[in-house]
Amino acid sequence: MRRSGSAVLAAVILALEGAAITVIGVIELFALGSGDASSIPSGVALIVLTFIGAAALVAFALGVLRHASWARSGGIVLQVLGIALALAALGIQPTPWSFVLVIGVAGIAGLVALIATVRREGADDPRLRRRDAIDDE
Repeated sequence: MRRSGSAVLAAVILALEGAAITVIGVIELFALGSGDASSIPSGVALIVLTFIGAAALVAFALGVLRHASWARSGGIVLQVLGIALALAALGIQPTPWSFVLVIGVAGIAGLVALIATVRREGADDPRLRRRDAIDDE
């Protein structure tokens, strides 16, 4: 099966988000090393979870390119969480507009690309065509 443009776009968005989260993890690591953390165990746990999230995003990006439904599903969940985070940040005063716009736009773009990929790959799935042919008989 050929990769659709929406699948490539979704994979690029997921990979860029994974790279951004990796950068945040590295920044957290340096902050922990400089003594900015109030609790070392909490800081280490946050860094580990940050890198796990980054690895998940990269795995989802690779999975989307391989037409894996688990990757599209996981990517959709993380995009919805990103949109929710951007909306929640609107309640902070003063509003961090650059954060809201970057996270919100990336989440919406990723969600749209992933949904388009799901629709495209669902229409191209031979298993679904065979089931439709059986239903028509």
